[in-house]
Amino acid sequence: MARKRVVFFPKRLTWLGHWFLGVSLALLIGLKPSLATLPSLTIAASPALNSTLLTATDASQLLQQGREFYQTGQFSQAATVWQQAAQSYQSQGNKLNQAVALSYLSLAYQQLGELSQATQAITNSLDLLQTEAHQNNSSSQLPILAQALNTKGSLELAQGQAEQALTTWQQAAATYSKVGDQEGQIGCLINQAQAQQALGFYLRARQTLAGVEQTLAQQPDLELKSTGLLSLGNVLRLVGDFKESERILKESLAVAEQLALPYDLGTILLSLGNTAHAQQDNDTALTYYQQAAAQSTSKTTQLQARLNQLSVLIEGKRASDAQTLLPQIQSELSNLPPSQTAVYAQINFGMSLMKLSSTLGDTPNTMDKGKITKDVAQILAKAVQQAKTLGDRRSLSLALGSLGGLYEETQQWTDAEDLTQQALILSQAINASDISYRWQWQLGRLLKVQNDSNGAIAAYGEAINTLQSLRSDLVAINSEVQFSFREAVEPVYREFVSLLLQDNNTETPPEQLERARKVIESLQLAELDNFFRAACLNATSVEIDTVDRKAAVIYPIILPDRLEVIVSLPQQPLRHYSTALTQDQIESDLAKLRQNLTRRISSSYLDISQQVYNWLIRPVERDLSATNVETLVFVLDGSLRNIPMAALYDGEQFLIQKYAISVAPGLELLDPKPLGERKLQVLTAGLSDARQEFPPLPNVEIEIKEIESLVSTKVLFNQDFTKANIQNALSSVSFPVVHLATHGQFSSNAEGTFILTWDDRIDVNELNNLLQTSDLSRSQPIELLVLSACETAKGDKRAALGIAGVAVRAGARSTLATLWSVSDEATATLMGQFYKELTSSSITKAQALRQAQLSILQNPKYEKHPYYWAPFVLVGNWL
Repeated sequence: MARKRVVFFPKRLTWLGHWFLGVSLALLIGLKPSLATLPSLTIAASPALNSTLLTATDASQLLQQGREFYQTGQFSQAATVWQQAAQSYQSQGNKLNQAVALSYLSLAYQQLGELSQATQAITNSLDLLQTEAHQNNSSSQLPILAQALNTKGSLELAQGQAEQALTTWQQAAATYSKVGDQEGQIGCLINQAQAQQALGFYLRARQTLAGVEQTLAQQPDLELKSTGLLSLGNVLRLVGDFKESERILKESLAVAEQLALPYDLGTILLSLGNTAHAQQDNDTALTYYQQAAAQSTSKTTQLQARLNQLSVLIEGKRASDAQTLLPQIQSELSNLPPSQTAVYAQINFGMSLMKLSSTLGDTPNTMDKGKITKDVAQILAKAVQQAKTLGDRRSLSLALGSLGGLYEETQQWTDAEDLTQQALILSQAINASDISYRWQWQLGRLLKVQNDSNGAIAAYGEAINTLQSLRSDLVAINSEVQFSFREAVEPVYREFVSLLLQDNNTETPPEQLERARKVIESLQLAELDNFFRAACLNATSVEIDTVDRKAAVIYPIILPDRLEVIVSLPQQPLRHYSTALTQDQIESDLAKLRQNLTRRISSSYLDISQQVYNWLIRPVERDLSATNVETLVFVLDGSLRNIPMAALYDGEQFLIQKYAISVAPGLELLDPKPLGERKLQVLTAGLSDARQEFPPLPNVEIEIKEIESLVSTKVLFNQDFTKANIQNALSSVSFPVVHLATHGQFSSNAEGTFILTWDDRIDVNELNNLLQTSDLSRSQPIELLVLSACETAKGDKRAALGIAGVAVRAGARSTLATLWSVSDEATATLMGQFYKELTSSSITKAQALRQAQLSILQNPKYEKHPYYWAPFVLVGNWL
């Protein structure tokens, strides 16, 4: 599959193909159709490349001409002249320079998505170098070999062979080292970090990048230092380490300012703007984009900056400011020579115009929406023709599919479907899965609106399958367009579930219910992949509804027009029911319920809690009773994760008074087993003192002493609670239970999810490295991770995703965490009761938690209020 990653090449052949931050093509989905009618579009056949445009005959001039084409995004022309250069060198018998030309040719083919031709070119290059090394025992081929290996690594990563890419880049780095090319070494190390990230080796990737930073810190060549830091900062943003990206880019900027090179300043400022935007700091992003446009001498960088500025202004609904940018962008676009860069920029601009049109509304004195639609059609049609002239199938697919999306907006279904099919055929021909799924999705929508239900289901199914094939690359899909997961990935799953479960006054076939359930599972995994910016789970797992014959599994999913619920009862066929509510209504009610549950002196939560109970539980109440269910396992969606299911109210009782309750991060669990031997060994760490601006937790000491009185415990308290001490303790003994009584925060992004230690914070990926001191095959895995004083980030609707993230990344079979910060006195009492139940009988972890929660609920001191007992949630294995 064709993947789009930032691969570092030395500045003599800089990769300029992946640059612009734009409005997602998927944003068209949310626009109200603009009913201006467009003429049907006829696409002319693609002409053959005109070789007469090349006047250079000398092979070295051809190499240079190819570089110039490449650096301006004219990859097809670059491929043509490099092919000619290779042939010229072959006729001269100059194998070394022929290998150079073929290595360059492979790069051009990679940019064009022609991976089979790229493979052939780099294979031929390396074969020539090997022959030359055997025939002439000299080191003259080593610099070329290093470059060719670097190119081969980028191709392997594009083909999904991350492990092989890592090995190849290690070979390239060693070869660069032999010839003293430090720039090449640095580039290879940055590339290695991306391969390590793709393989899930997060700690190694960070260590590699830290090594790059140390090398650059000692680099006397300031231009190389600035360039290397720029590449490092961009990669850090790609892997989701935004704070480090910002710091490194600012360092790059400081070095570039010493050199006073306007071009470099503009490029770095553009990258700083992209990092700020990735952190949702749009005001800072706008400032950087404005500075980049003002300070760069590169016309391309100026245009990039203005397009990104336009996107951010539209995103912030600043339509008036956005309109002031349009004339200058239009002028700059008209002056761009045909190139992949120009095609992408036109697509970007067209989509931004459509988004701008939707934000203007129907107020007087706004731009003519019909004219905007026709302008966008002309812009995209020009992009199509340029892409065809360039012979760039990837760009052509993007342009055709975008134009198809526009026709979808104007409800010209036949033209939209034809364009979408053309785009899909092209993307599949070059194995560009990252854009194929978008056209499969678009085709599904078009077929659905034309009442072709079977065709729509097939198209959506193909889109989901394509996304599944991209799992490890999901967050890097088409990074030059920088669309968000919630705009361009998540809706595919939700729309497919909606289609599978649509009510046509007929009963949904069992196979469609099962398929819908699996799509929900895929969405759960995709959300976690996006959270970690990498595929998060590949270990052996077991379907949860086969684990416990006394458990029912409940899968709610929030759709735009309703709440669907699928229920799996023991030894019963799946069933489903729905409640007609808009997504906004659901989100609003859940936000109110969450807020009211945390008001410890109010009973205002009861009505809304009962309402949510009616959505999720009431329709299946009798069936639960008839099947003797003891445990309810919820696979929660969206904002439902922020609500403790234990607090749902039927009008007389809370749900916890009837059932043990657990939450699963997906339909499958890692090797679920009962806790086994009850003589537990617990590693307990806690903070009672105020640290790092967090308040003291005086009852943590009581909580730890209570645990010590019940089970064998090793304690790390206050100043002893450090990362190093945790790692040392886990390395010496396989503790089945790890209990952390400390402040922490769960967030919808991995950066905002952490646990406080005495002198530091442990982020979610570091937690993985600490707890899995060996790996999942250690002799006694962590059965239970307890986080007893954490809370979800305020104002973050999806913050509870962080709990699932911690549960998955920690590698523990079960995680017990809190949705909000509870009175540490109530926590100490509840935790003591939990361990007492866990060690004194053979009940499951979910039942032990239920008994502990009931002990607080029944304690008059806490007035039955859910604030004190409800936020404790058990994630994962409930046995």
